[in-house]
Amino acid sequence: MPAETENAVEETIHPDVETGASRLEEEGDIAADYLEELLDIADIDGDIDIEVRNGRTYISIVSDEEIEALKGLVGHDGEVLDALQELTRLSVLSATGNRSRLVLDISGYRDRRNAELAQIAKDAAEAIKGGTTSVALAPMGAYERKIVHDAIAELGLESESEGEGSGRHIVVTAAQ
Repeated sequence: MPAETENAVEETIHPDVETGASRLEEEGDIAADYLEELLDIADIDGDIDIEVRNGRTYISIVSDEEIEALKGLVGHDGEVLDALQELTRLSVLSATGNRSRLVLDISGYRDRRNAELAQIAKDAAEAIKGGTTSVALAPMGAYERKIVHDAIAELGLESESEGEGSGRHIVVTAAQ
């Protein structure tokens, strides 16, 4: 029989949080409870950190000992992580009746991927500034496309999503 695991939960609420802070705190608590149950079922040790910032709840699962197990929860290109995030959002919806925009991260994957996406945006911008009329990026999910669209806009260029389903991708062009 597997040993009982205890998952630590740490909450950080910033003073500049808007009036919906209590709703976001409740959302974080529900999400943390759901994720703790999943970790217990999978017999994975992990600490769950909850942070509310910019009107959104951020949940992180970290562990010093279960690195390989947590990699499995991220999956190839973050596919399992995205699915867990959606399941966690559904858990919050079921408990509160409110849709959630919470972001789930496991072992810093999202931070590393965000840095990669920023570099992809910079590379596309360099190609456009070098004379290429448009750059089509590899397909990516909605969350990652949003990050790239924002990075492209900050670089003074335009971007548009094209394609359908798993082939949906971004095309970058010079600003009109």
